[in-house]
Order: sequence, then structure tokens, then C-alpha cells
Amino acid sequence: MASDTRDEARTVVGASVYAWVSVYLKGFLMGSADSVPGVSGGTIAFILGIYERLITAIAELDPRALGHIPRLHRAEGRRALFEDLLEMDVPFLAVLGIGLASAVVVVSRAVHAALSAERALTFAFFFGLIGASVVVFRDQVSLDSPGRIGAAVAGFGLAFVVSGITTGSDIPHALPVIFVAGIVAISAMILPGVSGAFFLLLLGQYEYLSGVLKSFVDEAIALVLGNATLSSVLEPMVVVATFGVGAVLGVLSLARVIRRALDTYRRATLAFLVSLMAGALRLPAEEIAANTDTLGPVSVGGLLAAILVGGALVLVLDRYTASMEY
Repeated sequence: MASDTRDEARTVVGASVYAWVSVYLKGFLMGSADSVPGVSGGTIAFILGIYERLITAIAELDPRALGHIPRLHRAEGRRALFEDLLEMDVPFLAVLGIGLASAVVVVSRAVHAALSAERALTFAFFFGLIGASVVVFRDQVSLDSPGRIGAAVAGFGLAFVVSGITTGSDIPHALPVIFVAGIVAISAMILPGVSGAFFLLLLGQYEYLSGVLKSFVDEAIALVLGNATLSSVLEPMVVVATFGVGAVLGVLSLARVIRRALDTYRRATLAFLVSLMAGALRLPAEEIAANTDTLGPVSVGGLLAAILVGGALVLVLDRYTASMEY
């Protein structure tokens, strides 16, 4: 496996511009999926045929490679670091990550604007995404043992309770909370059917973080153009950096734990995850009910249309991935 990964990494490094762009676009599609509650970036990786390579690359990341840094002033030190990076398929992860990050920036801005303009309709769309994801993955759930039934009950109960706390309340956005949110959200890359945005929504951090990211990008651009000060960039940058550090830690630790759970207790883990999504439907449902007064001329038919559009996106995607083994 390691030799295959090394060969693929060398192929990427020596590939044409078209190959680099292809990897970037695959990352962009994964990031787009993970930016809205519903289908995960991991599912998109399945569709694009890079899931196994992604998981292998993540599993082979080894911080000990940083030990070459003190020897970078020597040719052998630079060569050793370069070879380790190739073997871990870091070039592939880097280009894919850039694509994913750029999608998060673009899509989160659009969603933040949608939440500000049409909050009820946006949550109706989220309801359709999450609800259809539950329907799609129901066949993956087998409640034929006490352990699996317990996992399903625990997942539904946890999400239902947390959704009730999250809806309409002022969830703290302290840096430790943002750090944990980063760990949990990034782990969704390897979860079937659950996006990182879903967990952020459940934790009450989705809208806040999309706004902070928008502010950080806007202020950074303004700083480059000479229309902002460094202090105006620092506050959102600290939040984004904290989330990023949590995400990196999640990739190196929690993602492997979840992967092992899927390998060892696959049915129970899937029962927990699908039930988690089902219980979390309380959140968009209550947000819709609480914000119907903001609909203006939009009728109940508009809400139903938004739900159907969200659900249709997931069902169409499932149609083309029905034969895939998660």
C-alpha cells in the first residue's frame, strides 16, 4: 500500500497542469458538499474515485517527518523531507485541501447571505438535505441486536436534545468550543452521509463561523488593498486559526478513531449516525417555525419547494452512487 501511495504521489508531482487542476476541482466539490448540512465530502470522494487514496494518505501522515526540518540547510535533509512528503502523498492532500478550503469560502458566503435574507427558506432547504440523507442511508441501518438498537436510540436522543438546546439560543462561541467544533467537523470527511456543516449546525456554530469566515476574507482583502488595519483582521483570524488547528488535530486523531469504529462496529456506528441525523431534524424544523414571520410574500408552498429541492439534490446524488459500497 505504501509503495502504491508513493507511486501515485510521484505521479501527481510530475503530472500535467490538467492533473493538478483535476485534483483541485475534486477538492472543491468535496468542500462544497461539506459546506451545507447533508451529503458529506466523503461521499463526494467516493463518487470521484479518490476516497481510498484520501483515507490512506490521512492514515499515513506522520509528524515525525518534521524532524528533517533542522537539516533543511543540507541537501540530504531536504531530500529526506521531500521523499517522506511524497510517501505520505502530501502533494495530493495539499492540492485537494486548497480546493476544499476555497469551496468552503465561496459556499459559506452564499449560505450566510441566504440565512440573512431568507432564514426560514434556508432552513427548509437544510431540512430537505438532512431528511433525504436519512432516507438514503436507512438501508445501511440494521436494528437486529440490542447494541445497534442502543446506538440508534443514543444517536437520536443526543441529536434531539442538543438540537433543542441549539435552536433559538445563544450558544457560546468561545475558542475552546470552536476548537472542538473543528475536530468534529473535519472528521466528517470519512463519515458516510454526514457533512461537516451538519455537525457545526448541530453544535450551534454554523452560522457564526460562516459569518466569521466571510469577515476574515473581506478584511484580509481590504488589508491587502490598504483599506483596513491589521487589528481588524486579527480577531476573525484567531477564530479561523483555532478552527483550523482543531481540524488538523481531528484529521490526525479522531478521524482514525471513527474509521476504526466503522471497520469494527460498522452497523452500530451507522445506526448511531443515521439516527443522529434523524434527531437533528428538530433543529431546522424549529428554526422554520420560529422564522415564518420573515417569509413575507413567500407562502407555505415556498417552504415545501425549498424542502423538496434540498431532498431532490440528495436523492439524485444517491441515484448515481447506489452501487457504491460505503
